[in-house]
Amino acid sequence: MKTPINGNDLMELGLPQGQIIGIALKINSKRHGFTREQMLAHFKLVLENPENYIDDAIFSKLAVALIEKANEKPEDFIQLNPTPNAFTAYGLAHIEEGAKKQMEVAMQLPVTVAGALMPDAHQGYGLPIGGVLATRNAIIPYGVGVDIGCRMALSVYDFTEDFYYANQDKFKRELTAHTKFGAGHGFHGHYKAEHAVLDSPVFEANSFIKNLKDKAWSQLGSSGGGNHFVEFGIMEFMEADADLGIPKGKYVALLTHSGSRGFGATVAGHYTKMAKDVCKLPEIARNLAYLDMNSELGQDYWIAMNLAGDYASACHEVIHNKMEKALGATVLTKVENHHNFAWKEIWNGEEVIVHRKGATPAGKGVMGIIPGSMTAPGFLVRGKGEENAINSASHGAGRQMSRTQAEKNITKAEMQAVLKDHGVTLIGAGLDEAPMAYKDINLVMEAQKDLVDVVAKFTPKLVRMADDGSRED
Repeated sequence: MKTPINGNDLMELGLPQGQIIGIALKINSKRHGFTREQMLAHFKLVLENPENYIDDAIFSKLAVALIEKANEKPEDFIQLNPTPNAFTAYGLAHIEEGAKKQMEVAMQLPVTVAGALMPDAHQGYGLPIGGVLATRNAIIPYGVGVDIGCRMALSVYDFTEDFYYANQDKFKRELTAHTKFGAGHGFHGHYKAEHAVLDSPVFEANSFIKNLKDKAWSQLGSSGGGNHFVEFGIMEFMEADADLGIPKGKYVALLTHSGSRGFGATVAGHYTKMAKDVCKLPEIARNLAYLDMNSELGQDYWIAMNLAGDYASACHEVIHNKMEKALGATVLTKVENHHNFAWKEIWNGEEVIVHRKGATPAGKGVMGIIPGSMTAPGFLVRGKGEENAINSASHGAGRQMSRTQAEKNITKAEMQAVLKDHGVTLIGAGLDEAPMAYKDINLVMEAQKDLVDVVAKFTPKLVRMADDGSRED
């Protein structure tokens, strides 16, 4: 078994963070017959004398990148703002340092107007997950995120709580029959779903998008990996909600979380690379490369992003329609909201592009769903329109352990005990999604009580997630 080399090992050798670490890791992934120690020794030699490796069959790309970096000058890059505006943060005591530092860098972009950090924030690529950034006439692909248009969708049924407990086997059967999980997984032949989104003329806009249509069709109505889920639970309205037309009481509800699958991930990767080619930012801000909205490239990404958002919504609609039909249910109300997206909005009197990477829109009266974990409650909320938060709220509880930490520190027995204590039946999911890997949703909600009003509480009972160790597409 190969002993891995990670980014920290390479930084200890002296290799600079960013693109160069990525090149070295790619070389190492093939190992080329070297042991771990031999490979590290070679990396050290390339770092010390890159000119000796310019024509090397294995290390030439790393050598050239090191030489180019050594010759970089500050004037080669777009300058960051040395005196940026402050950003507003909620629940700051529970937010990791890495996320705060990423937000500080994002505020230094010359196109940044305002920023806010939600209480579920944690470190991501470029903009932190839970970060909200308003920019002037610029769109940041990694400010939107890889899983474009990822969203929550809720259907509240006319079934009572007692009906669920009396028919748990049926709910489990239908959940298993009508959902599909895992990165790359999709439907084939007559099992493929149909939806009007596939008829969008945007799929014919250019060859890049057109070539993704078959993948989009195959994965339509599937849920991907990572923290995506489809679950049944009990939705409790402590009092009647006139706007939704729901009387006080407890109802069975279906809650789904997933995004634009492989289609959105490919769009994100394609335009992020192009943004980095045209927007030369210093290494610390490289993943925040942006596109001018007046450019053809900026408009192309904007159109593709919106199509990915429509496609993500269609995936949820397919799942909810299948479940409604299979259960013979009457839907009392539906609520849907998305994150990992960018919107044109008016903020402080001017039009800006608001990026919400893992953040829920929470304008005045706007409905949203904020889940906890597979055992913790989720909340149906109504936004208060807090301008300091750029009309946003958290998109969940947020991770307090990385996936790797969770897999190392949580046992299967511990996870099963927590599920049993909460009366939750789980289909799939690995230890990386264990409830203990997430922050306390109640602390998160307390930290954003100025941002949203709670309308109802959702308690998970039957949860399905990917069980193949896959991440979000």
